Amino acid sequence: MKKIVSICLCFGLFNGWAQTGTYFTISKDSTRFSLTEKGASHLASLPLKCILQEYPNKTSHTSMGDSDHLMTPRQQHPAFYGCFDWHSTVHGHWMLIRLLKLFPGLPENAAIRKAIAQNITQKNIAGEIAYFSGKLSRSYERTYGWAWLLKMQQELIGWNDAQAIEWRKTLQPLCDTVVKLWMEYLPKQTYPNRTGVHPNTAFGLCFALDYAKASGNSVFEKAIITAAMRMYGKDKNAPAVWEPDGSDFLSPSLEETDLMRRVLPKKDFVNWFAQWIGMSGLKHLSQLPVVSDRNDLQIVHLDGLHFSRSWCMQGIASELPANDPRRTVLLRSAIKHLQTSLPNIASGSYGGEHWLASFAVYALSNQ
Repeated sequence: MKKIVSICLCFGLFNGWAQTGTYFTISKDSTRFSLTEKGASHLASLPLKCILQEYPNKTSHTSMGDSDHLMTPRQQHPAFYGCFDWHSTVHGHWMLIRLLKLFPGLPENAAIRKAIAQNITQKNIAGEIAYFSGKLSRSYERTYGWAWLLKMQQELIGWNDAQAIEWRKTLQPLCDTVVKLWMEYLPKQTYPNRTGVHPNTAFGLCFALDYAKASGNSVFEKAIITAAMRMYGKDKNAPAVWEPDGSDFLSPSLEETDLMRRVLPKKDFVNWFAQWIGMSGLKHLSQLPVVSDRNDLQIVHLDGLHFSRSWCMQGIASELPANDPRRTVLLRSAIKHLQTSLPNIASGSYGGEHWLASFAVYALSNQ
């Protein structure tokens, strides 16, 4: 991770974070931050508690009859059955792999490797592939879960670690299955999904494009860029003031921007962005969402919105000229959003604990 001049941020009387010290550092100008090993250790403990925990579970399964209706989550998804739902356990695996790479001396290293190795086996992945071959399951987890699966594989690509290489080889057939499904879907996706939850098209395409580039899949990359330009290239005047919705964990306006910064050359992106979100819209999106009940499985999504806004703001700012006033607004708002929800990750409520740490790690380490 990049070394920066930093100051310590200590939290007050918050669960978990306050009792163990400092978990990330902030630069003197309040525009950069960095996850510490202590923070990584704390965050790693959350998916470690649930990637092997089958219940409670929301399968989102559509049954064809008694035979598949009576299957347990682990029978349906032998690799990714934990953390309440399929996509959360997938991005829980991504997060643990990410932390292994960033912090090789992490105290949880052995426990992480053991848990991942228990799930990512040839037999289990074959079972996952079989699930996606069902008549009514080809669109399962489209496109949010698909995106996180490819993000996990992207993390493994190029990592010169014997166990990671084995995981990557084992996962590749499932990734190939998802890419094939996505390639079939893109030409017939007439309209983008602009919600602030799982089906958001722009979010999925961001991670898919990152994977396509990392894996050298130029055909998939071209298809994604073509679809992005078709669906978003002419957009203007984002309705940013409509955000957030009551259960958003993604910002439709910022996710689209985060995609287009990947698709367009820098100069073209700056022009496109100027027509998409003005300063008043950015200032509105800088206002912190209110999370009124962290035991409510929908309202707690707004903690995730703090993190996803933060990573989008960082990425967008990186494409703007150094003297662009929007850059400072974005970077400082990214810090503010992060600070607000980090103390609440370990809230004691499974509704947030089973997934929020992944969002925090992506926001903290994707710089």
